[in-house]
Amino acid sequence: MAKQVYLETTVVSYLTARSSRDLVRAARQQITREWWETRRGDFGLYVSQIVADEAADGDPEAAALRLKELVGIPRLVISEEATELARELIIQHALPQDALEDALHIALASVHGMDFLLTWNCSHIANAEMMESIRSAVESAGYKCPTICTPEEMLGDLS
Repeated sequence: MAKQVYLETTVVSYLTARSSRDLVRAARQQITREWWETRRGDFGLYVSQIVADEAADGDPEAAALRLKELVGIPRLVISEEATELARELIIQHALPQDALEDALHIALASVHGMDFLLTWNCSHIANAEMMESIRSAVESAGYKCPTICTPEEMLGDLS
């Protein structure tokens, strides 16, 4: 059975964005496109309504491109359990108070038993300094924390 991956909004944003002149953004865009083309078929992909809502924000043309890539990807249900776990992540200071949506991404992936949470959000989600607190809060609530990583970490051996 294929491993399950929750795609956080930044992944589809980098996938569909116009090429950036900023070197870091351009590299992330290229890595995301490479992962999408070479690896996404190896996994069961999931998103949530939060991802769809975030993808729909902003420039209508860019939003349409993001939403097009989400077509056919199953959406995880935002359950009371996920909402409560997101609150716990904030209460236990695993994430800052103003990062409730980021906490909800982590909670959804955890409650639904995802193997991976794929993101470019290195401020609050794929943040090495916060990882132990996130994992501890998730596990103390009785869930297994997914492996939180960037598309670069999931490219595999392409040699």
